[in-house]
Amino acid sequence: MSALLPFETAVDQHGTTVLRVCRAVLGVHTDAEDAWSETFAAALAEWENLASSENVRGWLVTVAHRKAIDVLRVRTKQGTTLEHAPEPHSRLGLPQTDHLDLYRAIAALPPGQRSAVTLHYLAGLPYADVARESGISPAAARRAGSDGVRTLRAALTVNVSSPTTPTVVTQPGTGTHQADGVSA
Repeated sequence: MSALLPFETAVDQHGTTVLRVCRAVLGVHTDAEDAWSETFAAALAEWENLASSENVRGWLVTVAHRKAIDVLRVRTKQGTTLEHAPEPHSRLGLPQTDHLDLYRAIAALPPGQRSAVTLHYLAGLPYADVARESGISPAAARRAGSDGVRTLRAALTVNVSSPTTPTVVTQPGTGTHQADGVSA
């Protein structure tokens, strides 16, 4: 059975999401773009067999996630070297410079948390689909996502008090406050 969308339309509609997933798993470099290309090459090969009722976005995200993991496996076996400077990146799906810390923090998450955060928050898949893709229960997927977000918050929290701003601490059980070493 053929899909409802022409293949080119699916690439236009979902290409950015697929690249976002690849970059969340692999980082912002050419491996992610290679995984994106492999995703759509595999999708094109199976396009005629795709059921018209299939969730195209979810299916493409699943394929992208698996292709990215395949690249990670190859990278782990071979190691990485940079003989030449990387080629310029596509602007499609490229995180803005103010989000690079977030993408680095996501890349530092344990694999289960990284998958849950990437698939649920970046690709927009429901936890039931995250669970199916990861081979775990929906409750475990929600827990991995929650733990991942907690880890990200801790990693990205910035101390907002400056040296000129007094820090106020409430003394537990006393009802007194202390600001910069002076009791109130």
